[in-house]
Amino acid sequence: MSAIRVGVVGASFGGTVHVPAYRAQGRFEVVALASPNSAAEIARERHIPHAFASIEAMLEGVELDVVSIASPPYDHKRSVLASLARGKHVLCEKPFGLNVAEAEAMLAAAERAGTICALAHEFRYLSSSLALRELVANGHLGPLRALEVSWATTFLRAGSTARARSWWFERARGGGITGAVLSHTIDLATWIAGRAPVEARGFERTANPQRRDARGEYRSDVADGAFAEVDYGEGAIATLTVDGTRAVESALVAVHGEQRTAVTSGKSLVETTTFVVDAEETSELELAPQPHAALAAAHGNLPAFTTLLGEFAAALDGKPATLPTFRDGLATQRVLAAVGYSVATS
Repeated sequence: MSAIRVGVVGASFGGTVHVPAYRAQGRFEVVALASPNSAAEIARERHIPHAFASIEAMLEGVELDVVSIASPPYDHKRSVLASLARGKHVLCEKPFGLNVAEAEAMLAAAERAGTICALAHEFRYLSSSLALRELVANGHLGPLRALEVSWATTFLRAGSTARARSWWFERARGGGITGAVLSHTIDLATWIAGRAPVEARGFERTANPQRRDARGEYRSDVADGAFAEVDYGEGAIATLTVDGTRAVESALVAVHGEQRTAVTSGKSLVETTTFVVDAEETSELELAPQPHAALAAAHGNLPAFTTLLGEFAAALDGKPATLPTFRDGLATQRVLAAVGYSVATS
């Protein structure tokens, strides 16, 4: 079986997660990297044969089966549409687009192209997430009534220099914690619930607009906290919280049924313990080992991301697969818009 040839767009997260995950999965060969500034340097470091300054040059210059888009959100529509116009399969990072119209345009293009398209919501593939979904699907918790997903981090506290100034702190280019993190929690809640959102509301908050890095002070106009309530119908409501200004790192996913509650919690979504609670007792669940767990030493997202790529490879081989689809991405984009994450584009 021949290797699936991949070109990666974006040298930062693309270089640190996409490239090693594709290599670890085993069915893929990363043959090209595209980035306007650092493609040659990162390609050399990562032993990638070809480097290009743009997605267009990469599509013209090398034969590819898959384009993996890890560029910033403001580039997603351009790179997705260019790839689909060439008939490529596409894996795109979150948030899907800058607004609902962009998401709709990319979904329509994918349907015309007829290729395999997916979104990089790797947290679906954590052992804890798989367990929670199964508990809901098999009715073990009783009728679903509420989901809570809370993800608290410290890197956006006042005075933190953990992240240098970049597009990430510019609303017009899709920056901020809403697109970067709330998108993951929306997708996770939707996937665990097993049905699409019916209605959503929420808001963003910027607690620390004045920031500092090695170059001095600058001003951020993006959210450092985002909060949503999502109605999934049939009596199920989700409450979603992401906040970058907390004192400690923590994560919680709680799924409440009428008979039982299942909870996974810990320092982060990838470091949790999972329990099932009812009126009589609390039981810790023994979960299946996380596939590719050893990869976490290089980056915490790598094990789940590599599992996602296994599903992607299965779909490319014409086998049954469960993937975060572009249609799922549109549903998430509509919730993001209800919270306030929407950039006007031409």
